[in-house]
Amino acid sequence: MAIRELLEDSLAEPAIGQTARFSWHATPVGIAALWTDGTPPTPPPYDNALQEGLEVGLDLSREEREFHQINRGLVLLFHS
Repeated sequence: MAIRELLEDSLAEPAIGQTARFSWHATPVGIAALWTDGTPPTPPPYDNALQEGLEVGLDLSREEREFHQINRGLVLLFHS
């Protein structure tokens, strides 16, 4: 299964947290931060995600990161 399909399926599940700009989801490939604050900025807002992740108890500062554009919007993916 492609990573985009895994993300789409995982984002259909309830979020593990909600912050001002993101909906947070546990996925089989890492922690996904779905941008929920209108049009996402360019470049991807990793600094915002790192800051807001702390609000829901997630220290993602040492994780690898990548972004994906899926049907539901911009997803920042954090993984080891």
